[in-house]
Amino acid sequence: MERKRPVILAIDPGTIKMGFAILTSKGNKLELISMGTLLLASHKDIYVRLEKIHSTVCELIKIHNPTTFAIEAPFFGKNVQSMLKLGRAQGVAIAAAMQFSLSVTEYSPKKVKQSVTGNGNASKEQVWKMLQQTLNIQENPKYFDASDALAVALCHHYQTISILTNNTKVLKDWGDFLSKNPDRIIAKK
Repeated sequence: MERKRPVILAIDPGTIKMGFAILTSKGNKLELISMGTLLLASHKDIYVRLEKIHSTVCELIKIHNPTTFAIEAPFFGKNVQSMLKLGRAQGVAIAAAMQFSLSVTEYSPKKVKQSVTGNGNASKEQVWKMLQQTLNIQENPKYFDASDALAVALCHHYQTISILTNNTKVLKDWGDFLSKNPDRIIAKK
């Protein structure tokens, strides 16, 4: 029986712009399926924005049938009202994922940057350059919210794969891994 390809739906929540990305993998090859930004500024009513977030996440799930859901956690700022709005946007997106019985994982912005670039304080531009190299993407996104969501998806991919798995079989131990991956052995001189 063939194992289902993992498909990650990732969200960079926001009440003005919400980034989304869908990433999948087959073996060691990563493939960007889609990424974009939901623009919400034209809707003055916060509850209309929240409904748009919910319906968009539901639609993405129906179209792409993800196996898992990852979202960026709000960072702690000084503006309590901004945190409250961001928390609501995040909660609505999570509720949509849970409505479809998806597992939800949350990552801090620092964790996402660390996973993608090796530097938890990397700029959005540095994160994007690393995403372009890793996923062989030529075009630039119109908004960094989309690339932020893609970074969340890649972070989730990195956190859920194991060096001891071959994406089809779980290996017994390090000896089993080394016997099946002799190219990974570095001889000491």
